[in-house]
Amino acid sequence: MVALMPGPCDWPEVTSVRSTLRGYQPYTGVVPDLTPDELLSTTRSVRRRLDLDRPVPATVIDECLSLAVQAPTSVNRQHWHFVVVTDAPRRAALGELYRRAWSDYARGQSPFHDRPGEPGPAASSRYLARVIDRVPVLLVPCVEGRPEGGANAALAELYGSVVQASWSFQLALRARGLGSVFTTYHLDYEREAAAILGIPYAEVTQVALLPVAYTVGTEFKPAPRRPMAEVVHRERW
Repeated sequence: MVALMPGPCDWPEVTSVRSTLRGYQPYTGVVPDLTPDELLSTTRSVRRRLDLDRPVPATVIDECLSLAVQAPTSVNRQHWHFVVVTDAPRRAALGELYRRAWSDYARGQSPFHDRPGEPGPAASSRYLARVIDRVPVLLVPCVEGRPEGGANAALAELYGSVVQASWSFQLALRARGLGSVFTTYHLDYEREAAAILGIPYAEVTQVALLPVAYTVGTEFKPAPRRPMAEVVHRERW
């Protein structure tokens, strides 16, 4: 059984956002002119096109989170939390955990050493590991409870709401000319990350780490995907 907390957490030394649309004012900066279908089909995983030098206003992050928490939530639990990290030393510490996990998966390779001829996705992943600490904002979505020992239904309930909210956050970013990518490398060292951010590890699960920045250019295209006939099953498998 997944242990769930009875109420909101009070975490010291972190920014935990539970906001609503009350008082919400639309972002007035230069944004892509996207239809709903274009927004859904061109919100990409952005790594190499993150602008590492342009500051991201806290108000923009708050707007996107205000929209994120409008996502569906199981029995209205709203047991999500979002840790917004802009402090340079904390970003550096999380970056070290991210790079350590990346190197583990890359069989000891360093992200600082390029590999000529490396496929695009792998090179993009390597680049992000190299610069992760320089991204202006790191967002860590969390959920109250722990997954250890949970049955499939309990795990689906635990993760379902916060993952949907995270995707809504990414869509809101895209609509404002920012980008991100849903990463999970640092979760191999979740306990260490919890210590860095003051997250109560025994009671709260980190779900991902999203580097957030304005994008270099706002033109993105739909990605190649498998034919629908290979992934859509009607009535039965």
